[in-house]
Amino acid sequence: MFIDYLTIIMINLVAGTALLAHYLYKGYEADDQRPYAAGFGITGLLGVVLGLVLTFTWPLPGSYNIAYGEATTLFGAVFLATGLALSQRWDLRPITIYAFFAGVYAVVVGVRIISLQITKEPLFSGIGFILAGLGGVLAYPVFGLLKNRTFRLIAAIVLLITALLWAFTFYNALWGHMESFQVWLPPTMK
Repeated sequence: MFIDYLTIIMINLVAGTALLAHYLYKGYEADDQRPYAAGFGITGLLGVVLGLVLTFTWPLPGSYNIAYGEATTLFGAVFLATGLALSQRWDLRPITIYAFFAGVYAVVVGVRIISLQITKEPLFSGIGFILAGLGGVLAYPVFGLLKNRTFRLIAAIVLLITALLWAFTFYNALWGHMESFQVWLPPTMK
């Protein structure tokens, strides 16, 4: 049996996407945005570490390692950089350029998950990747529009829907993983 820690990766995606939605809705206009730095930072750190481990070790069957490992690393890098930028009061626009390319990657992964019918919920997983990816793709072009509260509210709602899709996928995966791994023993106990 392989080691599968996608559930922690997925809850990190849920938390990060929900945090971004909250930041756009409430935090973007704050005079001091530094309180959001820790949330973005921990989401980013966890994403980078887990994504790199998944990418380098390939513990999962087939292309799950590509879809989740590499995309999680890119997601984590964007969030880690955002946390650092917020803590230092740096301009976020350079990060949105990187987010564009990470977003394109996520959109391609989402389309491919749907077309290959991988994961137990390929439509939900694929749409989650596509919506999250579109957030990255659109980050730079719409950065100037973030001054408009209505636009930020719409973006926050789309991100919240994305987080809910991820949460649906996550909780189903967690439920199934708990069952399938209940009799698993590490090699040292065999």
